[in-house]
Amino acid sequence: MTGVSPAGIERLTGIQTRRWAAEQEASSDMAIDAGRRALDAAGCSPSSIDTIILSTTSPDMAFPSTACSVQRGLGCRQVGAFDVSASCSGFLYGLSIAQAMIQSNHVQTCLVIASEVKSRSLDLQDEATTLLFGDGAGAVIVRGEEGHNPERRGILGTKLYADGAHHGLIRVHNGGSRVPLSSETLKTGGHTLRMRGAPLFRLAVRRVERAVMDVLKEFGVRTEDVKQVVLHQANGRILSQIADRLGVRPDCVASVIERYGNTSSASLPIALDDAVRSGKILPGDLVLFGSFGGGLTWATSLVRW
Repeated sequence: MTGVSPAGIERLTGIQTRRWAAEQEASSDMAIDAGRRALDAAGCSPSSIDTIILSTTSPDMAFPSTACSVQRGLGCRQVGAFDVSASCSGFLYGLSIAQAMIQSNHVQTCLVIASEVKSRSLDLQDEATTLLFGDGAGAVIVRGEEGHNPERRGILGTKLYADGAHHGLIRVHNGGSRVPLSSETLKTGGHTLRMRGAPLFRLAVRRVERAVMDVLKEFGVRTEDVKQVVLHQANGRILSQIADRLGVRPDCVASVIERYGNTSSASLPIALDDAVRSGKILPGDLVLFGSFGGGLTWATSLVRW
């Protein structure tokens, strides 16, 4: 579509293949599928879910929330269900909310999903975005445990950050209350995703590195103690650069960018699922998460699996 060869795309991004949703598929459809797989993996029934938190920047519609469609589709009880919009950091934002709700004894079990259909907002002639983005969804079950946890398994800590001074680096400018869609705005292409990749990625690498080192220091963990680093799958070169700056071996960095492309907030749970199912993450392992995206937002989390 852009005239760039498959070999050129792989050299620039590390991406070999990716998936785009079928014409009739929406974010809720993929979120429901991911939710079912997470329930099955955790041995949970839909009736056990107390809250559904859905990260998406490509909702089915402006309102109501896509999470409500997911609640209906999964057959869950009439529990709380809401969307989180934090771009590619949305999954960790959702994970942090789930952790806080459980620790406050407000709920016992949360379903956290990230689902993105980014292909619908792309300008197919724009190399900066069209080469990168794919569609996908991933999910986890977060549960509180009764009694003492001597191994301290679970979410040890999550840190969230934002810097709105850089909100223009990646965005869909039109279609909201500031610039509503019209025949005129459609002509300008402002309803499609625009990204200033170079400055965004430079900021992302620096901010994620600093945030990761801060969370490791807080919990007295060395990088060599971490079994697997699961980062937002933005670009193959960015994964390598962050790993180098952290001093992490390449085999300790989860990578699915080559198969799925950049699936925005869904990329982190997709990479996590792949690492768990392939045996790269085992019970008791320390797992470090890091993400960054539009806003500018970024986040880190440390988990003992």
